[in-house]
Amino acid sequence: MTKIAIIEDDQAISQMYRFKFEAEGYSVETAENGKLGLELAESVKPDIILLDLMMPEMTGDVMLEKMRATDWGKDIKVIILTNMGEQEVPQSVRDLGVLGIILKADMTPRQVADLVKKQLVA
Repeated sequence: MTKIAIIEDDQAISQMYRFKFEAEGYSVETAENGKLGLELAESVKPDIILLDLMMPEMTGDVMLEKMRATDWGKDIKVIILTNMGEQEVPQSVRDLGVLGIILKADMTPRQVADLVKKQLVA
């Protein structure tokens, strides 16, 4: 079963995506900050991660940098899911091999699910 990790501090958003992906047959795990997200990614080894950038404890960009520095995390697919405009996302985040940047306000859960499916088969 395909595993998706959602690393997002807004529980309403996290749960909305969890329900959407579980309804489509995916296994979904969530974490509410980068520190817990890093632990989750190491233990679960998800096929893809939806990663928020602005979170408490450890931001998404720091989590991604730490994950990319490991053998187990260097190739995990990551999509940034943020309220930051695409121009506001630092180049350093893009340089860490993200598949895309989704502005939460611009896409419906259906559109996000479709994008994730495309990336999983790519």
